[in-house]
Amino acid sequence: MGKKSVFIFICFTLLAASCGRKLEEETKQLIKLFPIEQDGKFGYIDKTGKIVIKPQFDSAWDYSEGLARVSIDAKYGYIDKAGKYVITPQFVWAFPFSEGLAPVEIDGKFGYIDKTGKIVIKDDFESALAFSEGLAPVEIGGKWGYIDKTGKYVIDPQFLWAFPFSEGMARIEVGGKYGYIDKTGRIVIKPQFDWTLTVFSEALASIWLGSRYGYMDKRGRYVIDPRLGLAGAFSEGLACVKIDGKYGYINKTGKYVINPQFVYAFPFSEGLARVSVGSKWGYIDKTGKFVINPQFDLAGDFSEGLARVSVGGKWGYIDKTGKFIINPQFDWAWWGFSEGLASVEVGGKRGYIDKAGKYIWEPTK
Repeated sequence: MGKKSVFIFICFTLLAASCGRKLEEETKQLIKLFPIEQDGKFGYIDKTGKIVIKPQFDSAWDYSEGLARVSIDAKYGYIDKAGKYVITPQFVWAFPFSEGLAPVEIDGKFGYIDKTGKIVIKDDFESALAFSEGLAPVEIGGKWGYIDKTGKYVIDPQFLWAFPFSEGMARIEVGGKYGYIDKTGRIVIKPQFDWTLTVFSEALASIWLGSRYGYMDKRGRYVIDPRLGLAGAFSEGLACVKIDGKYGYINKTGKYVINPQFVYAFPFSEGLARVSVGSKWGYIDKTGKFVINPQFDLAGDFSEGLARVSVGGKWGYIDKTGKFIINPQFDWAWWGFSEGLASVEVGGKRGYIDKAGKYIWEPTK
């Protein structure tokens, strides 16, 4: 083999190794890890139940943007998916990373760090929330405004309260009334409501004026006049609303698609919505037809094709036909399935099950 061929072979080998390591690292970042508690300490498992990061932390939270918040001796830091400290525990409090930055508390003030732990926006704020759509709400001197990722004020502190941007709009409070601004700080919908939804959902926001709820679009126009007893966010094209003590569902024109008839009702999820009739819960489709008749003491939304339900004080999981896939046996079921696993509780101890109901992590504490 000539020198040129040897050189090319070595370069190719190094490139392949580099790509292999990069692919391995990218794959590792895509793997979801689940927090567990064992003997009073927290660690992480993968979806097979294998301990990936041994229990060693006083608290542990879900990963966000590749890093997870953990605490040791009342100080918060961040670890990667190998369990290595990327940012050592040093903060009084810490939030998840969002858009590459995380708000942290230092000596009673909040600032922002990047993923190396460097303070990129000085800890000058009394309160600080996560970045959303490039801006973050912060409080200073009892007033809220918005900063960009350099820490520069894009919207000066002037509001009694401010919330993250969503769909280009943010809810703000002025003089005890709520309205909305755009990203320049221009008031698009003047503060006039006693309450509003934090964010726009499917281009509409629920507002409360006097004793009634209605809906507004992003121009501040009433799409549905305030005439409702309660009004939730739109989900899958419909919103659950209450009038005269009963819940039903409307479309975006305000027309009832499903007439008010339920004691309680929740937004649609995966094509079905949980509703109660009398003291029992069931599930309806978007025509209002019961797909699963009311029979459960309590019920949750569908997630990954299954929903948690309670019968006789025990929780199990059903499919969209109402058939029990996992029989009621748990003292509590935490939310729905996520990436094939669900967290359940038995005797005050939490574990994880797969969609067959098999423990991949036995309940521990």
